[in-house]
Amino acid sequence: MREALYWEPLEDGRVRCRLCPLNCIINEGQRGSCRVRKNIGGKLYTLNYGKVSSIAADPVEKKPLFHFWPGSCALSISTIGCNMHCKHCQNWEISQTDENFPYLHDMTPEMVVAITKRYGCESIAYTYNEPVIWYEFVLETAKLARKEGIYNLMITNGYINEEPFRELAPYIDAMNIDIKAFDDRFYMKIASVPSGEPSRRTAVIAKKEFGIHVELTYLIIPTLNDKEDEIRAFARWVVENLGDDTPVHFSRFFPHYKLSNLPPTPIETVEMAYRVAKEEGLKFVYVGNVPGHEGENTYCPRCGKPLIVRWGFEITEYNIEDGKCRYCGEPIPIVGTYTKKRYKGMWW
Repeated sequence: MREALYWEPLEDGRVRCRLCPLNCIINEGQRGSCRVRKNIGGKLYTLNYGKVSSIAADPVEKKPLFHFWPGSCALSISTIGCNMHCKHCQNWEISQTDENFPYLHDMTPEMVVAITKRYGCESIAYTYNEPVIWYEFVLETAKLARKEGIYNLMITNGYINEEPFRELAPYIDAMNIDIKAFDDRFYMKIASVPSGEPSRRTAVIAKKEFGIHVELTYLIIPTLNDKEDEIRAFARWVVENLGDDTPVHFSRFFPHYKLSNLPPTPIETVEMAYRVAKEEGLKFVYVGNVPGHEGENTYCPRCGKPLIVRWGFEITEYNIEDGKCRYCGEPIPIVGTYTKKRYKGMWW
C-alpha cells in the first residue's frame, strides 16, 4: 500500500480520484469503483502496488499485437481490479476482486525486469486485467524497463484521464486498446461506465502525439454490438482519426461470466465485420478467436499476397523484407523484425 498519484482532497475528509474518467469521490474508509484505491485518513492510497496475480511468458501475438516485433516474447503480468465492470469479462476472477485475492505475489519493478531478462523476453505486457488502475506500479516498472532496453506494452481499455496518461505515455511502446462498442449505450449497460469516448481519445493521443504503436480490438457480441452500421461507423472513425494503416482485430465472443446466456458469435458475423472494415478503407484487419481462419494473416494492401501467415499465435510464413512486401515492394507498417527464437525450450 502506498499513497496514490492523481487525487485531490475534498471537504469532510473525502477525496476525488483523478486517474480515470470516473473521477470517483470517495468517503473516508471507502474505495473507488476499481476496488483498489481507498480513502484512508483523508488520503488516497493504492492497494495493489506490487501485487501480481498472474505472470507468464507469452508470444506477443497473444496480446494481440500483430505489427509489433512479430514472433517476440512478452512477459505478461497482471494485478487485481478494473475501472470497468464488463458483464462478459473473461478474466473476471482477477478484474472484479480486491487485494484479498488468495494468489497474489509481492513483486518490485526490479524483480519484474529481472524475470523479463531471465526468460529472454523483449517486452513487458501489462495485461489480463486493467493496467490503468495499477498506474503507480506500471509507471515505475516501465521507467526501469526502458532503461534496460525492454519494451513496454499496455493491453488496456484506454479509460484514463489525459494528465496521467501523458505522464505514462513516454514510456509505452505499444498498446492494444479494447474498443468495446461504438455506442455509449453498450458502455453504460455492459461496462458500467458512461461513455467510450475516453478510450477513443486515448488511442488518438497515443498514436498521433506520442508515436506509440496502436492496435485496436473489437469483441463482437451477438445482439449487443454486432450491427453492420455500428461496425461500419467504427471502421470509418479509425480511418479518419488513427489512419488506414491501424491494425484492427475483430474477435469472436464466447459465453462467459454474466453473459453466459448469449451464444458464441457466428463466424459469419466476424467475417462481415472484416469485410465492412476493408470496405471503409482499413488495410490491416484481423479475425480473432477463430484459429486457422485466413483472417489471421497479414496481406499486402497493394498486391494482396500473404505476408505473415499465422496459425493462432504461431507464425508459419513471413514475407516482409526491410519493412516491405517481398513481392511488390509496398511499405508495410511493422515495428521491428521477425526472427524465430527459442525461449526456454518453447518455440513462439
